[in-house]
Amino acid sequence: MALRILNPGLMTTVQDLGRYGYAHLGVTPAGAADALALRVANLLLGNQENTAALEMTLLGAAVEFEHAAMVALTGAQVECKLGNARAPMWRAFPVLPGAVLKCGAISGGARSYLAVQGGFALKPVMGSVATLRSAHLGGLEGRALKAGDQLAINHVDFVSTRRISRQALAYLEPRLAPQRAGNGLAGGPARELRLTAGPQADWFGSEELQTLQSGEYLVSGDSDRRGIRFQGKALTLPPKSQLVTEGISLGAMQVPPDGQPIILFVDQQTTGGYPKVANVIAADLRHVAQLRPRDAVHFRVVTVEQALSLLREQEEWLCRAFD
Repeated sequence: MALRILNPGLMTTVQDLGRYGYAHLGVTPAGAADALALRVANLLLGNQENTAALEMTLLGAAVEFEHAAMVALTGAQVECKLGNARAPMWRAFPVLPGAVLKCGAISGGARSYLAVQGGFALKPVMGSVATLRSAHLGGLEGRALKAGDQLAINHVDFVSTRRISRQALAYLEPRLAPQRAGNGLAGGPARELRLTAGPQADWFGSEELQTLQSGEYLVSGDSDRRGIRFQGKALTLPPKSQLVTEGISLGAMQVPPDGQPIILFVDQQTTGGYPKVANVIAADLRHVAQLRPRDAVHFRVVTVEQALSLLREQEEWLCRAFD
């Protein structure tokens, strides 16, 4: 059984939930940018949550199936055609031998996921098949997929699929920030990302944290899986802004000399020397994954206790989301 790439779209890679335990060697976990979308896709198919899938960015891929398979599409809305019919999202559906699934533009977010029942037969590197392009690790030769690539699909005996309830899908909608007076920079609704104070938050003081929360920031076009750069009111760096290089957590918000914040993301470096004013809460990392260039964002600082409660809420949602 195999899947063949006819057109890779803008950038399509193989991703699972990432490789952990190697940051001391300078190897970042990588993995799916929207881990929740990947987990849901796999649960719909009866796969283990960590089964690798295709992550498509901004423009979907066209793929051909050598044999019959069960597949699922999740993440941001993507227009996909299976023959002349529109392929559904957030549910498992069958494809016949020789079927071609053509995915077009991704809307309402940046990334969509295509999972297959059984997953792909790829050799793990450091316990994961996640593609880390900067280190040429994982996936298929450690790179983005290209036309002509073939991915073998693991054979599985019949596995029952699952359905996500219509009511549960509402939880997956983008988080919009409360409307504020005045015209937004993007001319449309802004998304909200929740943060906890970072290890150098006290360097900046309450006024700079208020600036971060009261302003509107636009996602820069110079953003990728390594980091999401923002443009907005600059944060004033403290006099002691030279920091000894230290470890960086997923979702850390660094402030470089120009004062424009950067959220370090799934392909981030493992150490850095810029002060970290905040960190995106774990429950909102999936929203970071779906940010597109020119999206407007509002930030809101919450407590660690609130962040933990929101993560528990997400995990409880996942347990009861399926019919």
